Amino acid sequence: MRRRLLIPLAIAGAAVLFLALLIVPVFFGASQFLYGGAGGANCVDTAQAAAQPSAAADARAIPADYLRLYKKAGKDYGMPWNVLAGVGKVETGHGTSKLPGVRNGENYAGAGGPMQFLAATWRAFAVDGNKDGRKDRYDPADAIPSAARYLKHNGAPNRMRTAIFMYNHSWDYVNLVLSWAKRYSGGGFTVVQANAPACADTQGVPVAASGLVSRIIAFAMAQRGKPYIFGASGPDAWDCSSLMQAAYRQVGITIPRTTFQQWPFGVKVAKGEEQPGDLVFFNSGPGTAAGSPGHVGMVIGSGKMVVARCSTCVPNIGVQNYKIRGDWVGVTRPLARPEISRQIEAQS
Repeated sequence: MRRRLLIPLAIAGAAVLFLALLIVPVFFGASQFLYGGAGGANCVDTAQAAAQPSAAADARAIPADYLRLYKKAGKDYGMPWNVLAGVGKVETGHGTSKLPGVRNGENYAGAGGPMQFLAATWRAFAVDGNKDGRKDRYDPADAIPSAARYLKHNGAPNRMRTAIFMYNHSWDYVNLVLSWAKRYSGGGFTVVQANAPACADTQGVPVAASGLVSRIIAFAMAQRGKPYIFGASGPDAWDCSSLMQAAYRQVGITIPRTTFQQWPFGVKVAKGEEQPGDLVFFNSGPGTAAGSPGHVGMVIGSGKMVVARCSTCVPNIGVQNYKIRGDWVGVTRPLARPEISRQIEAQS
C-alpha cells in the first residue's frame, strides 16, 4: 500500500517541477524594478552563460518582426541588438508566451507587454516607436525601443551588466540574458563593464546648520553609498526625489514625492542665496524641461549637495558640486512655505 501511494506522489512532484521549469525562464524578469541591489562590479567582463540554450536558439529562431525591431532599436540607441533580443527572450519568449501580462493586462508583479514594463516605468521611458501617436507597452514596436531607452539610461552599452541588472535586479537574470545574447551573436559577443564611473564624486560635509535643518541633512547624508533605483523609496535604495521627501519626513514635514511636484512646492530662492536644506533642481532626466526640472538634490553648503544621482554613478548616492553643472535650473526652500513655517513655529 505504501509503495502504491509513493508512485503517484512522485509523478505529481515531477509534474510540478517540470511546470516550474517552463514558467520560471519566461517570467524571470517579470518583477523588474521591485527589488533593491547594488550596481555591477567595475571590471571588463565577458558574457558567461548561466544556462545553456538549445542549439536551435539562434537569430533565425527570433520572429522576423521582432528581429527587425531589435536591430533597429539597437542601431537607434547605440547598443548591441542581441542584448535587447536576450531581454525579450527571457521576459516573454519574444512575445510568444501565453501567460498573463504579455498581450494584455498585467502579471502578478504588475508588469505588462513583451518587454514586461511596470506602468510607472513605462510612463517614464515609453517611446512611440512606430509614430502612430500612441505609446503602447503591448506593442513590440513601442516596447522594444522603450527597453533600449531604459537600458541606455542605466549605462548601456558601456556598463552593460549594470544596465541589465537595473532592468531586473538579479545577477542570475543578467547572466541568462547575456547567455542568449551571446548565442544570438554566434558566440563572439563581448560585454563591456567600463572602469570609469559615469559621474565624478566630490567629498564634503554639511556646513554648520542648526536644529531642524541639521537633522534633515543628517538623514540624507546617512544614505550615501546606497543604490539609486528609479522609483525606489527606501530604505535600501532611493531615487533623487524620494530621498528628499524621506529626509524631510524624518522631522515631520511632508513634501511631494516626485521632482516635478517638488519644484513648484517650495518658495523660489535666487541662485547664490541658497542655504543648507534647500533643494536644487536640474534639467535632467525623463520628461524634463527648463520650466519643469526632472532631477533634484539637497544643498549642504559650500556649493555642494547630497543627491541620489544615477545607477551608474560611483557612488550612486553621494556628494557633488552643483554649481558646476550646466543644467542647474534653480533653488527652492520648502521650509519657507507658509504652512510649513507655521508648523515649525508650533513645534518650537
